[in-house]
Amino acid sequence: MHISENSKIWIYQSDRPFTIDEEKAIKQVLNNFTAEWQAHGHDLAALAEIYHHQFIVLSVDEQMAGATGCSIDKSVHLMKELETRFKINLFDRLRIAYRLGEDIINCSREEFEERIGQGIVNAQTLVFNNLISRRKELETSWNVPLVDSWHAKVFSF
Repeated sequence: MHISENSKIWIYQSDRPFTIDEEKAIKQVLNNFTAEWQAHGHDLAALAEIYHHQFIVLSVDEQMAGATGCSIDKSVHLMKELETRFKINLFDRLRIAYRLGEDIINCSREEFEERIGQGIVNAQTLVFNNLISRRKELETSWNVPLVDSWHAKVFSF
């Protein structure tokens, strides 16, 4: 499905990577959901993707029809169901993901702070900014150096 780069997105970061089997099952659930996702009786042009085996990205092309409170609630309910079924946490906003070489490390705020103190994480470490809201930002603003992210306002390095 082609979806506009201006599409609204929501990023859900798991507290751990998905196994191959979990990822396959989650993709199926997400595909079924987006195929039937509606707002006030109008089909939403939506896409669900999994990045790096631990980020679920929902996109809605608002040029077609915009997501509403009820339709967004349905997506949140789906994420809660995924949490229960796969024993994951998708709503812990204090978890931070960053790149260490080719690996993506997913840790608590406290662990992240410790790693800054140890010099493992520094101003140029690429962190994931899950607060972005447009699809085009996945390429430009999602994985950025710590110094250029909102994280820089929270952590001393």
